[in-house]
Amino acid sequence: MAQGSDNNDTSYTKSPSPGNKQISTAFPALLGSTDDVRKVMRREKNRIAAQKSRMRQTQKADNLHLESENLEKENAALRKEVKRLTEEAKYLSTVLSNHEPLCTGLSGASTEILYGAHHGAFHQHISVPHYPL
Repeated sequence: MAQGSDNNDTSYTKSPSPGNKQISTAFPALLGSTDDVRKVMRREKNRIAAQKSRMRQTQKADNLHLESENLEKENAALRKEVKRLTEEAKYLSTVLSNHEPLCTGLSGASTEILYGAHHGAFHQHISVPHYPL
């Protein structure tokens, strides 16, 4: 790799300063070549980038975990509401069944008209006011 070929790194110049040359000749084992310095710098930048990437990945996993917990809580609440509404529907159906024999305005045939031939637990009941004839 030629000196000064890294256009993105402004810390290096095309011509080394005399001070750097004196230090590098006095302590060649400490500094090494310019390519070695660039390699160390590149490795350090890569290490920092990898660390940031791992932190982002961990944050994303944490966010997904929190979202999962919130959805589980919401699901449990909705299941509880479905159970409550099902019990309420059963109760109201029982109340209506107990009331039908007492209602003098309805006969067996008119019940079929109100509720249809397939009178079941999942059909909606129609509330009809009863007036004396």
